[in-house]
Amino acid sequence: MTAVRVREAGDAGLLLELEPVIDPAVNARAIGIANALRHLALEGVRDIVPTYRSVAVHFDPWVTDPPRLRQALAQAVADEHPVHEGRLIEVPVSYGGVDGPDLDEVATWSGLSPDGVIDRHCEVDYRVFMFGFMPGFAYLGSVNEAIAAPRRATPRVKVPSGSVGIAGRQTGVYPYESPGGWQLIGRTSVRMFDPERPSPALCAPGDRVRFTRDRGAGDISQRPLATGAAGLLDEARPAAHVTVVRPGLLTTIQDGGRWGHQAAGVPVAGALDVTEARRANALVGNDRNAAVLEVTLFGPELRFDTDVTFAVCGADLGATLDARPLPLNIVGRGRAGAVLGFGQRRNGGRAYVAFGGGIDVPVVLGSRATHTRSAMGGLDGRPLRAGDHLALGTTRTEAPADGEAQSPSAVRQAGGPSVRLRVLPGPQREWFDDAAFEVMERTTFTVHPQSDRMGLRLSPATPIPRRSLDEMISDATFAGALQVPPSGEPILLLADRPTTGGYPQMAVIISADLGRAGQLVPGDRVRFEMCSMQTARAALRDEVQKYSSDGRESPA
Repeated sequence: MTAVRVREAGDAGLLLELEPVIDPAVNARAIGIANALRHLALEGVRDIVPTYRSVAVHFDPWVTDPPRLRQALAQAVADEHPVHEGRLIEVPVSYGGVDGPDLDEVATWSGLSPDGVIDRHCEVDYRVFMFGFMPGFAYLGSVNEAIAAPRRATPRVKVPSGSVGIAGRQTGVYPYESPGGWQLIGRTSVRMFDPERPSPALCAPGDRVRFTRDRGAGDISQRPLATGAAGLLDEARPAAHVTVVRPGLLTTIQDGGRWGHQAAGVPVAGALDVTEARRANALVGNDRNAAVLEVTLFGPELRFDTDVTFAVCGADLGATLDARPLPLNIVGRGRAGAVLGFGQRRNGGRAYVAFGGGIDVPVVLGSRATHTRSAMGGLDGRPLRAGDHLALGTTRTEAPADGEAQSPSAVRQAGGPSVRLRVLPGPQREWFDDAAFEVMERTTFTVHPQSDRMGLRLSPATPIPRRSLDEMISDATFAGALQVPPSGEPILLLADRPTTGGYPQMAVIISADLGRAGQLVPGDRVRFEMCSMQTARAALRDEVQKYSSDGRESPA
């Protein structure tokens, strides 16, 4: 048996690695270890995620005691975990035709008839190894080798929700409409993920899934997710609210993130610059994780329909109140009818607008954060639109006096020199030699236009070399990880990242610098600098002292 390894993933994550194989017994051990850790309910642990052959632990570095966490991991590995056979879940599928446009292609590839492909797909009870890619997307295996067709050469831009696909020895169901490169052989009307259910995912790691023919399914469609506050009628509006006159480029409702559900494939989401979001909340007397607006590059125009206490922090996007310049980091008082707007961007990429009482939208899996790809949280899981009404909650504590400011934020000037981000070695560091880390540190990277809240694609003058271009077994991802595909052009993973990925993570940004990464936009330049864990913890202490009124809140 290969020795178990515990790898640091920055200063806020650990990855426990078992044998590097896709095997039911190894996977069962990972699930058992994850369950044992959950039962301990360790302070500060945010998420525990079993994968094919590892267990990821995400924690708050300001609260969690890393030595105690490592001790708990060692004990969980040493203990015997009984293997319980998971539930058997039947999923009826309408194969072929409009529901399975690639069935004939898979049949041609395999040398079988379409019915032969269906028979082989239905003859196996598939193990749920792990979740990833999107909420409720279960990686199932193993597919009969005779029909294990590879991924499509060109992925589809849009795969309908409920589509059943094959990718080599894996099969699975797309819970939401999304891009995808798997061979689509059918579609099901079974809802694989629903955040309104007590257990949102239909299955869990260790369960088994059996596909059956559903000859009468026809052309399948699924209902949308639960709606948010945008659908309220005028007479249902609460006493305090704000009307969206113009939505801006990309304005979403965010909070501290949807922690605790990555094991079911649910991305954390939340503010990209958590420090600035919490600064805004502190100014207006809110809980630090109250819902705020994240404003990207070009801001919205908002009308206060009642008297409102508010604050704008983060990037300087030219905030105005009734067309007069509005300073950042102060307590603002807006009278009914006043208009908060934004003009020319001066620095940074994302501003945060907090309102006294917070933005009151439905809580979905413990968070109000918007995740647009799964239409979850916020207002119907989407960016703001003109005509939306933002309901506000009740202020719990008294905000500071009008105009009272906190220390200025450290958001970089637009067009200025490159941003320096400090990093620690990542969980897959062995995929890279010393020369690769030298390239990473001496290169100035440019943020590519094809970047979003999932991650920043970075264009280097010199690609980062990998020891091997072989395919890696998909593993857990970490916030701020620098993921390197075979091209050598890295991707910096952010809040909306998938919970698992198939590229090695060579480095992870320290918690104190994550907010600076969240301010980057296309065209910005960035450099990476390796540091020690001691430096990372000292920087975190500095962040706490700088932005926390009582010295106990974590910016991570």
